[in-house]
Amino acid sequence: MAAYKVVLTKETWPAAMTRIEQHCEVKLWKEAEPIPRKLLLEWVKDAEGLLCAGDIQVDEELLTHAPGLRVVAQSMVGYDNIDIDACTRRGIPFGNTPGVLVEATADLTFALLLSAARRIHECWDFVRSGNWGSDARPPYGVDLFGKTLGIVGMGDIGSAVARRARASGLNIIYYNRSKRMDDTLLEARYVDFSELLEESDFIICLVPLSNRSRGMFGAAEFARMKPSAYFINAARGAIVNTVALYEALKSKQIAYAALDVTDPEPISGDHPLLSLPNILITPHVGSATYETRNRMADLAADNLLAGLLRQALPTCVNASVNYSLGAI
Repeated sequence: MAAYKVVLTKETWPAAMTRIEQHCEVKLWKEAEPIPRKLLLEWVKDAEGLLCAGDIQVDEELLTHAPGLRVVAQSMVGYDNIDIDACTRRGIPFGNTPGVLVEATADLTFALLLSAARRIHECWDFVRSGNWGSDARPPYGVDLFGKTLGIVGMGDIGSAVARRARASGLNIIYYNRSKRMDDTLLEARYVDFSELLEESDFIICLVPLSNRSRGMFGAAEFARMKPSAYFINAARGAIVNTVALYEALKSKQIAYAALDVTDPEPISGDHPLLSLPNILITPHVGSATYETRNRMADLAADNLLAGLLRQALPTCVNASVNYSLGAI
């Protein structure tokens, strides 16, 4: 049987790449910057599969240039760069990689909370600069125990963060599109968004990016928070109005922010946010462990290969066009 023609817009992990190359004729973009749009449209003309990175827009234009496309896959949970409706209209299943990154992302999210609360990176800078042992006082943090943590978006990652928060003695409240039936087990109390903003000592954002959530945290929301509030975003940068966050931090309307995602992303080295003393930013590394990124790559390869065979994708977003099990 002839090899399937696939396009990869970014290098994947070796084990997943080996599996793909065993079955496919691969066009691979190896450079650090995103593949030029014109070249990508040329490459997909005869492609049957597309494994893309989050910096690629899969839209009407691209799909029109790829009449033979059977499947689109991506090694991420989020898919705001994918026009799901356009894929569905063409009968093209799209597979993402949920589940496998839950614990790693929850670890990083809680690490941001703990590092911000105890000013870990500032204490390291204090030691590195030679101030330990001098008359200078090291940075003081705040307690977690007995405080209130508000989680916005109590999905799988949110509930995993809640487990970690309970162990630290935090009281947990949450806001979600709907009340979870298992929130008693999570020891978390469902509240409306306004109440969460006003009651929380720490606020963690974990909602997916959508038209509804874009700009969800702006000037009005920061104004409702406590002046002592810590804000953590490990979801998507565009959920937060960056200008409003900057003003809230600069004026000390809120105490601190810790971000794994920004808008724009990546954030430039001269961005005003980076001039503030009360912020911590990591470079979108929620899932960045060797084990988790390998599992994500394997699942993306599973989705890609299943779609090429017209078999059911293990994790399909637009399930209405997912192939049937055992189909050829």
